[in-house]
Amino acid sequence: MDREEVHKTEATPAAPESQQSLKLHPSIKLSCYVEALRPWSFSASLMPVLLGCALAHKTSGEFSPAILILTALCALSVHAAGNLVNTYFDFVKGIDNKQKSDDRTLVDQLLSKDEVVTLGAVLYGLGCLCFILLVFLSPARMEHLALVYFGGLSSSFLYTGGIGFKYIALGDVMILIIFGPITLLFSYLAQSGQTEWSTIYYAIPLALNTEAILHSNNTRDMGTDRRAGIVTLAILIGTPSSIVLFACLLFLPYMVFVVLALHCSKWLLLPLITLPSAFRLEKEFRSVDMRHIPKKTAKLNFFFALLYVMAVGLCPSSQLPFLS
Repeated sequence: MDREEVHKTEATPAAPESQQSLKLHPSIKLSCYVEALRPWSFSASLMPVLLGCALAHKTSGEFSPAILILTALCALSVHAAGNLVNTYFDFVKGIDNKQKSDDRTLVDQLLSKDEVVTLGAVLYGLGCLCFILLVFLSPARMEHLALVYFGGLSSSFLYTGGIGFKYIALGDVMILIIFGPITLLFSYLAQSGQTEWSTIYYAIPLALNTEAILHSNNTRDMGTDRRAGIVTLAILIGTPSSIVLFACLLFLPYMVFVVLALHCSKWLLLPLITLPSAFRLEKEFRSVDMRHIPKKTAKLNFFFALLYVMAVGLCPSSQLPFLS
């Protein structure tokens, strides 16, 4: 059954929403579940985990593959659950609709609202299970790990659920904090058992690059968001300033690496391999068609962050700045 047949099945008006979603072929149903998680965005949570692990190995010599896997599963589960919470509340609040929505999970009834809620709860539960196992393996104190983990979990829900920071122009701040300092600190703490606050500096380039994903999405959806009555940073500053901000979010991390390479290690120039892609993306961002910009920014984020992790791994420990 192809995609066209799926939409024909969904278009049948006689069946309620929950029954329509059950009519899909099992293989198509599975793909709908996977697509609802937005796996293209997972680099935003996975890469800070890898970077925190690399920094812990460099500073303390500690490395446990089992702890790395559990930490990654915690971060990815909470991230995926947060994406589902976002899907649910954007649909309920009328922000996502059939006319204009990048997330088609609920507007096209690929999944029902109950299925989205259930999957989100399962993923939060999986993240908590992995956290419990992590507590037994990690040298870190349980209360320290719990403070960071449940702080991140709560933030992932409150981004669109509860307070709904996304809808009051605070979503950008949340993304900068969650997909930067919090995730990196959680990974570092789980591996080394210690809290090294200077690792937050290492999260800044990743956080800025990840924020570019959200900002491109909000800039693209300014018209829809404005009609829905929500406020985002892109709406507050307008299109011209949003273009400037996107360029800053893309290129500031590269400038940081150039400065660090001149004073510390030439290995930190490694992420600059992705600079041509960043220039192409910034040029496309200024065009009329911005439909695929967020996914393309996420792809850049993956390769940029991977090269960053490799650079840290190749640097001699003595040449890594800020770390004791």
